[in-house]
Amino acid sequence: MKHVIVIGGGIAGMQCAAELARGGIRVTVLEKQSDTGGKLRNWHKLFPSLTPAGEVLGGLNHTLRRLPNIDVRTECEAAELSPRRVVLATGEELECDAVVVATGFTLFDARIKEEYGYGIYDNVITSADLEEMFNTGKVSTTSGAAPRRIAFLHCVGSRDEKVCQRHCSKVCCVTGVKQAMEMKELFPAADVFNFYMDIRMFGPGYEEMYREAQQRCNIHFVRGRISEVSPTIDGRLQIKAEDTLTGRPLKIGVDMLVLLIGMRANDMNAVLEQRCGLERQTSGFMRPRDQFLHNTESNVAGIFYAGAVTAPKSVGESLNEGTAAARGVIEYLAAKECTDNSTIDE
Repeated sequence: MKHVIVIGGGIAGMQCAAELARGGIRVTVLEKQSDTGGKLRNWHKLFPSLTPAGEVLGGLNHTLRRLPNIDVRTECEAAELSPRRVVLATGEELECDAVVVATGFTLFDARIKEEYGYGIYDNVITSADLEEMFNTGKVSTTSGAAPRRIAFLHCVGSRDEKVCQRHCSKVCCVTGVKQAMEMKELFPAADVFNFYMDIRMFGPGYEEMYREAQQRCNIHFVRGRISEVSPTIDGRLQIKAEDTLTGRPLKIGVDMLVLLIGMRANDMNAVLEQRCGLERQTSGFMRPRDQFLHNTESNVAGIFYAGAVTAPKSVGESLNEGTAAARGVIEYLAAKECTDNSTIDE
């Protein structure tokens, strides 16, 4: 039985492993964290349907448990790889017939943007922090009070030359809309603002959610970036911005500022390039063989990609790429077996 190693136990890796097992292939999933699921483990609801993230993750975990030929190894990190071998950080070597890299992305560290005060001022949080609050059911200011005015800031760590993150993280806009609607549901009397450069609603149902946020939830969208955040004497935050549609400067007091942080490439990608001969894009994400017919293949035959390791993607896109990568691996192994058999016959 052919053996494939999937590096990364997030949603793309889990989906890929399930499809490979259905195809009669023995799979080993290597996950460096203590459990599978990746960043979806910390998410509350998924846009645009507001489906609980736990339902999606629960379904994936159920599939992995019931399918044969899948070995999931947690707290296990790959240090080096080739199409036929993966070396773990412990020095252990695993042989295989192909490798799928599904290591995902890293969340941008909002502390780098010091002007926004994350980690410095109370009540400046990230979109990831807010999802954790939703999960615990404890959403409030640090004093325990309900926020009366909430501001969301888009593109923190995306499309920003100053921090070398020139790419769009793709899902931040719709995340900001989703979270703003959830906050308005929790705090109906609160004023909720979204400060943005432009709104990119590319997916099915996203534009409808954006319209609903404005028309039903009365969420305010302001085209302009926040330039400065400072604490006030009464424990609130004062933000300075400019409404670029009207050309007017703004100064607003808020109780909570949510920074919509983007996706950045993993530091490990540089190691994959240096040690394994794989290629990276200028964004730091891994470069697929091409963007169309071979977008789950690497430049090295027998090494495949799935999910956000190549670019920012939504949950749905990552799941689809997990399936596509598995199909690519199955076709590769079948073609390789035919070639090997032909060589033997000769």
